[in-house]
Amino acid sequence: MPSTAPRLWIVATPLGNPGDLSPRARAVLTEADLVLAEDTRRTARLFRDCGIEARRLLSFHDHNEADRQEHVLRALREGQNVALVSDAGTPLLADPGYRLVRACRKEGLKVSPLPGPSAPVTALSAAGLPPLPHSFLGFLPRDASGRDALFAAFAHVPGSLIFFERKDRLKESLARAAKLLGPREAAVCRELTKEHEEFILIRLENSEDLPDDLLGEITVIIGPPEQVSRSPENEVLALLRQELEAGGPESKPRQVARRVQDMVRGWSGKEIYALITADADSQRNL
Repeated sequence: MPSTAPRLWIVATPLGNPGDLSPRARAVLTEADLVLAEDTRRTARLFRDCGIEARRLLSFHDHNEADRQEHVLRALREGQNVALVSDAGTPLLADPGYRLVRACRKEGLKVSPLPGPSAPVTALSAAGLPPLPHSFLGFLPRDASGRDALFAAFAHVPGSLIFFERKDRLKESLARAAKLLGPREAAVCRELTKEHEEFILIRLENSEDLPDDLLGEITVIIGPPEQVSRSPENEVLALLRQELEAGGPESKPRQVARRVQDMVRGWSGKEIYALITADADSQRNL
C-alpha cells in the first residue's frame, strides 16, 4: 500500500486494456479492505485479468450511493482502507462518488486520488481537435429536449465539447448538436485502448454519413465554434411574429417554437417558447 494511513482511495482503472493498470493502483486494490465498484461483476473480471485478489467487493452506484454512504464512512472511521473504482477510467467524472468524497472531507477523513486512464483525456489527446479550452459534459440526457437544452447552453462557449453517448442515439444527438451549435469539426472515438480502437473525424453537419453499426463505448469530441453560433434574439423574435401571424392549424405557441428552432442556431425550444410568452405579455401591457 503506498501509504499505511487509512483513507478513501479514488482509483483509476483501465478503459479496456488491462496493461494500463498502474503498479500503484494494483497495490492499492490488492491491499484495500473494501473495494467499491459500480458493477462488481465487471470489476471482478478486471481483477481476474490483472491477477488481483480483492478482499471484499461492494456495489456502489447511482441507485444505492445514499444507502451505502454511512456504511463506508463507518469503515473509514474504524481504520479500514477503502478504494473506489468505476466501470472504467477515472471515477467521479461521470460516475457516482462525489457525495461520499464530500462527506469524507467534512469529517476530516483522508481522501487520495490515484490517477490513471480517463476516456475524455485519452480521446482528446489523440483526436487532433483543439484541446484547450474544453468542457466535459458527461453522459448526454436521455430525452431530446434535455440534449437540446444542454447544447444550447454551450453554443457560444469557446472550446471543444466532450461527452459520452450511446450508439443507438449517436446520430440523432449529433444532428441536434449540428442544429444548435452550427458547423464544426467533430471526432467519434470508440473502443479506446482496445483492439478495435477507432477515431472517426467528421464535420458535425455531415454526421448523417456515419455508419449505423458503430459498436463499443463511444466518446465524442465537438470542436470549438467556427462562427457566431447563436442567432440574435431580434432575429428569433422576428421569425416568431412572422410564424404566429401566418396563423393556421399549426400556430399554437409550442408548435411555432419548434418550427422556429429549426430556423435558428443555439436556441432550445424551451427558450423560444419563453420568448413567445414574454412577447405576448408585453403586447398585452401596451
